[in-house]
Amino acid sequence: MIQDSAIWTSLPVPAFLIDENDRIADVNSAAEGFLNASRKSVLGYPIWDQLAIDAPIEQAFERARKQGTPLFVNDIDVGSGSRAPLQCGLQIAPVVGRPGTMLMLVSPRELAGRMTQSHSVKSAAQSAIGMAEMLAHEIKNPLAGITGAAQLLSMNLAAEDLELTDLIVEESRRIVKLLEQVEQFGNLSTPDFKPVNIHDVLDRARRSALLGFGAHMAIVEDYDPSLPLAYGDPDQLLQVILNLLKNASEAAPGGGTIRLRTYFEHSFRLRRSDGSGHSLPLQIEVVDDGPGLPDDIRSDIFDPFVSGRENGTGLGLALVSKIISDHDGWISVDSVPGRTVFRLSLQRVPKGRQEKENN
Repeated sequence: MIQDSAIWTSLPVPAFLIDENDRIADVNSAAEGFLNASRKSVLGYPIWDQLAIDAPIEQAFERARKQGTPLFVNDIDVGSGSRAPLQCGLQIAPVVGRPGTMLMLVSPRELAGRMTQSHSVKSAAQSAIGMAEMLAHEIKNPLAGITGAAQLLSMNLAAEDLELTDLIVEESRRIVKLLEQVEQFGNLSTPDFKPVNIHDVLDRARRSALLGFGAHMAIVEDYDPSLPLAYGDPDQLLQVILNLLKNASEAAPGGGTIRLRTYFEHSFRLRRSDGSGHSLPLQIEVVDDGPGLPDDIRSDIFDPFVSGRENGTGLGLALVSKIISDHDGWISVDSVPGRTVFRLSLQRVPKGRQEKENN
């Protein structure tokens, strides 16, 4: 066991202590969450059996051990038996005073990048709001006139010319719809926080999807029945789930399967640049077997106006990200062809608030 347990437990990234035989001597709580396994269940097992690393680093690892030098590996896929790979950075160093023992830190790149990205999404959304508020009146009124004029013209045109006026009307309405969607960022009120049974929200979203846009999909439930109540705005969280289900359904027009999964991850904590942080143990996953996200937009999928669909506005996932950010939560995505996972991490009801609700 590493000596300074307070520092060890406080490390915000998965940390592994590896003995001279490449077996796990200790893990911190973040590593338990990364592996989705308890410390007791992994102690003594070979590290390379517990971590799936998409690169041959064993030789470099052994060289660092023999030479007593640190090893840094950037942009490498690291996963485990129960988790899809994440792009990570590895920091490996010998432990002073313990020959052959190595310390390995796993830093998911997404956790670092998305912290600043969540702020940039808010900033970009605010810019979009300002643009929409400034231009909406000036653009919508002329568009209404253009649409009306095109409809009047169509009354006196031959059938072969109607295609042009129909195009004017269709494109004018599309621009108005785009402006209204951008304005939705500004119209979204702050969350009305209250205890929420997240399974009720998921069931409402599932039923709505199956009656409409997701009628061609199979939606499978994989719920943890012991999950405690979340703390959030049920209507806004419903909007988030509906948006994710709609995206998954539209990605597979020929049909497919969407899995709604919930589970509890006690070690997941969000730490901010100012040192503050809070626990986000409630996990919701929306998993589909569609074609996956295009490579060129995968890292920017939560930014406004970034879309993987033709004629898409690129505002749906930006709105989802904004809502989750307003809930002090976390959203991430992992996507390969045949498996796309959107993961939401939310806080549970604060202890004081839960006691108040029970009284």
